[in-house]
Amino acid sequence: MKKILYPIKFSPILKEKIWGGEKLKKLLNKNSLSNKTGESWELSGVEGDVSVVCNGALKGMSLQKLIENYKVALVGSAIYKKFGNTFPLLFKFIDANDDLSIQLHPNDELAQKRHNSFGKTEMWYVVAADAQSKLYIGFDKEYTKDQYLSKFNNGEILEMVNALEVENGDVFFIETGTVHAIGKGVLIAEIQQTSDLTYRIFDWNRTDDNGVSRELHTDLALEAFDFSKTQIEKISYQNKSNQTEKLVSCPYFTTNKLNVEGSFKKDLSKIDSFVVYMCVEGSGEISIGENKEQLIKGETILIPAIVEAVEIMGCVELLEVYIG
Repeated sequence: MKKILYPIKFSPILKEKIWGGEKLKKLLNKNSLSNKTGESWELSGVEGDVSVVCNGALKGMSLQKLIENYKVALVGSAIYKKFGNTFPLLFKFIDANDDLSIQLHPNDELAQKRHNSFGKTEMWYVVAADAQSKLYIGFDKEYTKDQYLSKFNNGEILEMVNALEVENGDVFFIETGTVHAIGKGVLIAEIQQTSDLTYRIFDWNRTDDNGVSRELHTDLALEAFDFSKTQIEKISYQNKSNQTEKLVSCPYFTTNKLNVEGSFKKDLSKIDSFVVYMCVEGSGEISIGENKEQLIKGETILIPAIVEAVEIMGCVELLEVYIG
């Protein structure tokens, strides 16, 4: 087990998107030659996009192989019992240089029935936002399916969706069935269930370089909507130093904000889960005993479940994520 007793980093998996830009490269130090990089998958067990360790004794090993080799010591006993060799969460940074499609995600039951997949409950933390940039979240009021279809067929989808101006540090929790989109000019950290299921219902009438529109999922979305998801409020928190502040707690993950100034020791002994730290500002160092790893803005680190405590030093803002 000694091999996994250090803060584990993974090589980012970069994704070009029609709406992507250069903030992942310029603000988060991602090694991209493209000016259309939309996503950096920081930690992923999605088939075909499995993360690979890039530091320490386990360098070159895939996340899948890590779980197979270390099981409970890596992910925790309850998590391994429930998910086996499947990593249950997906961590991303997303750069919306243009508006993303208006979309929603199915719940576990529907995703399992249709796609043999998990649903996609997620949360957003705004890392950076241009002036007057927006997130689109929830309907402006509750609609029936017929009312929705009437307005949708009349091209009035945007009239139904809340547009919220955002700034750095804003946090939103997006449950399945909630209509949503990331607006132009927003860079976010996204924490979600391991799923790549998206039902796209409006894509701003855009086309690719060949004049082809992306597929819409109008019919699939109808059964997936939760029309009661209206007026989604941002999550308030105090942003204090050297304290753990809870942002989101749901059956799929718990996310805390941790602002470290100087040194902060974190007891993880009562958490039966891996812990992931996403650095959203500043820089620091995470130590497990004598094993240390630098962490800068835009980097993500996995702490194995077997680890009972870490020490964080520096001037750094972190999202701390585990399954509680």
